[in-house]
Amino acid sequence: MISIQAKKHDNFSVEFKFGFNCTEDGVRDDFSVNAWIFVPNSVGVNPENYGKNQFYRDVKSNVRLITPAYLLRDIAKDSSLPLQSLRKALEKLLDSPQPKDFDAYEYHLKMFAAIFKSALRDHAAHLRATKSLDTAGYLVDDYVNSSKMVLSRFRELYRIIDVPTVSDKTRSYFRLCDEFMSHVLELQTVRIIRKIDSSPRADTLKQIRGRFLSLIMEEQQYKKTREYGTLSDDEEHNRQLVYHRGMLKKFIESELYIRLDKKRDGVAVEQLYYSIAAGIAMIFATAVAWFTQVRYGNITWPLFIVLVVSYMMKDRIKDLMRYYFAHKLGNKYYDKKATITIGKQRVGELKEGFDFISAEKAPVEVIKLRDAAASVEDESLIFEEKIMLYRKHLTIDDVALAANADYPMRGINEIMRLHLTRFTQKMDNPEVPIDVVDDQGNIGSVQVDKIYCINIVFQFQHDSDVEYHHFRITMTRDGVLRIDEI
Repeated sequence: MISIQAKKHDNFSVEFKFGFNCTEDGVRDDFSVNAWIFVPNSVGVNPENYGKNQFYRDVKSNVRLITPAYLLRDIAKDSSLPLQSLRKALEKLLDSPQPKDFDAYEYHLKMFAAIFKSALRDHAAHLRATKSLDTAGYLVDDYVNSSKMVLSRFRELYRIIDVPTVSDKTRSYFRLCDEFMSHVLELQTVRIIRKIDSSPRADTLKQIRGRFLSLIMEEQQYKKTREYGTLSDDEEHNRQLVYHRGMLKKFIESELYIRLDKKRDGVAVEQLYYSIAAGIAMIFATAVAWFTQVRYGNITWPLFIVLVVSYMMKDRIKDLMRYYFAHKLGNKYYDKKATITIGKQRVGELKEGFDFISAEKAPVEVIKLRDAAASVEDESLIFEEKIMLYRKHLTIDDVALAANADYPMRGINEIMRLHLTRFTQKMDNPEVPIDVVDDQGNIGSVQVDKIYCINIVFQFQHDSDVEYHHFRITMTRDGVLRIDEI
């Protein structure tokens, strides 16, 4: 199964989060993602000025393990796997402080914080989506009580390593995770309160709002006692605090991220095809020289002219054959490939490729999806759009993945950001004046956004399952306005 979430990341980039969920049947999972990107001609992006190198510079991908799924109330149990694993790692570190024991302590510490963050986020999202929050008090109880219990049980574990034989650096790791979890709880709870405040029934939810607010105030007071960073009136302090929290997030999730060493794909086959192209060209030139020499003798003007022409044709034939083989190669191979590893164990492989294609080479289903969303204003009804095809193939070994993780792993997430700065270079002014006449007959002018629409159709393939998703990016020269699923 492949899932996707899309959002605007900043003014000039959009983010796609792909979830590659394994079937857990002990068989290798193969995932394919094909993305057809329809770009208006007026944007001026074409194969002559936007090649593979430019595209890969505009794409940033992070691959990480999917955070193990737990309910918030399950983590709060003293017998929960995350809590028990962390307790054992702490006790082992205290008994025999070896490098491997420190690594295990750091791993379980970060995993506990990451699992808590994921469970809290999911529960908070479920609360915000609940239509009748006042009749779902058990969800509120579960959120408030379970959050407190998780943090309480976690913070009790600090006593195990709060001893002179454990270094300050080791203890500081625990405090960093504690600060991160406190910040995450405050962040998610604030989002719930904002949802309550925007509700038309906000007056009837004051008591529930008060419970969430009390939870935040308790955490803020705790932060002060632990000297964790909080917002203040000092701009420089707040700037450093935001930076610090960003580093905290990277620190906690570092155990989930997978580093990829990408290399070119199909290099050996490519060189073989190019050698064949050179051989075919040489056969042509040699055959022409041999035939001409037999016909005209050794050194004659016709032989001289034919040899020059055959040499010229040899180079052209070699280039044409190289182009032909490169085209054939591109259909079967990818531009880049990378091995996915956990530690030193290989658990999968990732390949990706990019090309401009014509509309005739796009599947009928893709063109239908694109045309179904067309309107009179769309350029696609007047001028052809340029179509870019981005291909991705991911292979995951379920057995190897499960064998190299202490927690149940569901698969891999890839967060891909597509930066669109280059797409804005030939766009018109972000706003254009439009003349209007009011009811009194006065003529005026209003400024209206000059928008461009970039359509992306995704095709997901997992085993025999195929599904499509269509997204539209609306932007101006000042950047991305929004991204919508059609």
